[in-house]
Amino acid sequence: MTQTLPANETAEQHAAFEARIARGEKIEPGDWMPAEYRRQLIRMISQHAHSEVVGMLPEGEWITRAPSLKRKTILIAKVQDEAGHGQYLYHAAETLGITREEMLDALLSGKAKYSSIFNYPTMTWADVGMIGWLVDGAAIKNQTMLAGCSYGPYSRAMVRICSEETFHHKQGKEMIVAYAQGTPEQKQMAQDALNRWWWPALMMLGPHDADSPNTGALAKWGIKLKTNDEVRQEFINEHAPELLEAGLTIPDPDLHQDEQGNWRHGPINWDEFWAVIKGQQGLNKERLGARQQAHEDGAWVREAMQAYAARQVSQAAD
Repeated sequence: MTQTLPANETAEQHAAFEARIARGEKIEPGDWMPAEYRRQLIRMISQHAHSEVVGMLPEGEWITRAPSLKRKTILIAKVQDEAGHGQYLYHAAETLGITREEMLDALLSGKAKYSSIFNYPTMTWADVGMIGWLVDGAAIKNQTMLAGCSYGPYSRAMVRICSEETFHHKQGKEMIVAYAQGTPEQKQMAQDALNRWWWPALMMLGPHDADSPNTGALAKWGIKLKTNDEVRQEFINEHAPELLEAGLTIPDPDLHQDEQGNWRHGPINWDEFWAVIKGQQGLNKERLGARQQAHEDGAWVREAMQAYAARQVSQAAD
């Protein structure tokens, strides 16, 4: 079937573009690209940036309640890293022609999406560790793949982010293993956290390939080099044996290893996944409310910076 192209795009342009992708070349901001490639990247990178910024909230709630100074300083550093990741990604998206204000307006109005996993509550201190081990572990699998994507600014941002996420993952695993080998109360706290976060961690890697409307275009243009199901399988293969070795029970009675050594999971509750994304379950209202309040509270800072910049321009003109 012949592909219908936008009026200002030609088959020759598309062929040349796709040949560059096939050769493994990076597409840079000044290069020609299909409008749909640009749209998909803006959607994906801005959503990723929003996820980093909103993702600060579930763990940030525990900074004042951390059980020791060591744990508190580690958590503060991690939350600061997430803010930095959001900055890297907003900058990458801006190279595609969208403004920071447009992206933030889309987030704060509820038009834009972010990773639904951050709409789950952090009930105990062990949830902080489980986010580090599972949520950041899943993120690393996805982001390592994205480090090889065809768009240069996104690819380079991922290299920096992955190195920092590795630290987050290690500290989360260290926490949970310590609690799993600690007192009965600590082990139960770790097990309860695993019960809460195992399935959301699997869901955050996206719908099954057959139900993912964007997978075809993202794969065609080298934005995603692996499918959702492939990344999810890599995540389970790494984390299932480690969790079991720590003495924890994975809350999936159907989990088993097949003849190839892959850990196969039971059915995922996709109704819950979509309900959380749509704000019908979870803390979507609270998360957006916190970001909206922070944006309002920071208005004076933005106004002061604009006034300072205007004065600098005025003085330079004198």
